[in-house]
Amino acid sequence: MKEIRFVDVGEGITEGHLQKWLVKDGDAVKEDQSLFQIETDKAVVNMPAPISGKVRIFAREDAIVHVGDLIAVVGTDEEIKSAGGPSQPPASQKAAEQQKPPAQKAVQQPKPAAKEIIATPAVRKLARDMGVDLKGIVGTGPEGRILENDIRGVAHEAAIQSKPVPKYSEALEEQHAADIERVPMSYTRKAIAKNMEASWTIPRASSMDLIDATALWGIVQREKPKVEKEFGVKLTFLPYIIKALIAALKQKEFERFNASYDHEKFEIVIKRYYNIGLGAETPDGLKVIVVKDADKKSILQIAQEIQDLSQKLRDNQLGIEQMRDSTFTITNIGSLGGGFLAVPMINYPEVAILGTLKIRDAAVVVDGQVVARKQMPFVLTFDHRVVDGAEAVHFGNALIKYLEDPDFLEMM
Repeated sequence: MKEIRFVDVGEGITEGHLQKWLVKDGDAVKEDQSLFQIETDKAVVNMPAPISGKVRIFAREDAIVHVGDLIAVVGTDEEIKSAGGPSQPPASQKAAEQQKPPAQKAVQQPKPAAKEIIATPAVRKLARDMGVDLKGIVGTGPEGRILENDIRGVAHEAAIQSKPVPKYSEALEEQHAADIERVPMSYTRKAIAKNMEASWTIPRASSMDLIDATALWGIVQREKPKVEKEFGVKLTFLPYIIKALIAALKQKEFERFNASYDHEKFEIVIKRYYNIGLGAETPDGLKVIVVKDADKKSILQIAQEIQDLSQKLRDNQLGIEQMRDSTFTITNIGSLGGGFLAVPMINYPEVAILGTLKIRDAAVVVDGQVVARKQMPFVLTFDHRVVDGAEAVHFGNALIKYLEDPDFLEMM
């Protein structure tokens, strides 16, 4: 018999939303057959059967499950009948309990010890300063460590709840009751809200500029038909932007853009691997797919991977591993067909995010002559604790240099 539990997938994910059962209680299932869909703040994943056998279901559809919760078991008829329920320990653990001598069982009856509070002195001081009791906080850090953001989140929520609601607001809502609808947020939308709140704690600034994308446009238009015909891959500007971005990130003076900030230790965590996150709009909201080790891949390989990841995302077949561990994120606003200016939110806990906008024809003065050129606006939003405005401008200039150089683009 095999138990199916919600496992710890890291990155602070402690719960999931069991969206839909794909089988019924007692059904015979085959190994690797999809049993249910579970949603975290990273992805919606179909969970497969670990073995062939009969399935016994313990978690209801639309339930919130936490790390360690028993969701189902798969085994023979006899095994699933004797399996423990969600509030019971696994059958193997029950058998071990029954074999313990009475003295050992008696030890378990006293009230369990209080949960250990894991927090740095700086976080404990912050909690005291903000009047927050650490005992009631569930830490989002490794092994339940309480982080600064946890303290600020609790304090913020308490401040909101303590504010008196103006009497007129309820009166007005009652007055317009027939024309008001309260819509509960979906699990994904709640996760996005939490991530945005975490991002908002970053002291950020933005640098904006224009790229002469005439050479880039020409190369993509020339190569697109050949790539699609020979490989079945849709070539876009994005793989070229990714390669130019990585070329800039690899320069010693810009390595802090490919990093995160440890606010407890006051350390910059520089990363010398290049996992590029890409913002992707879905019916459930904004999600991030990640091209791993993008520096080791060709333009064609990156284009193929973006296409494959995007299709899996649309089909709810994308695994959590393919949506985590990004080191720098790009949001390609231009692909949506609009926008002259937008300021993207940093994908916490990264240091920076690049927003690229729609390429447009523009009249530009070149060597004293007004000519038509393709121009692409971009916005670089960055963590001002880690890098300064001047560095952001220089980084943007490096990006411009690569994307305006036809020879460099041809070499990618």
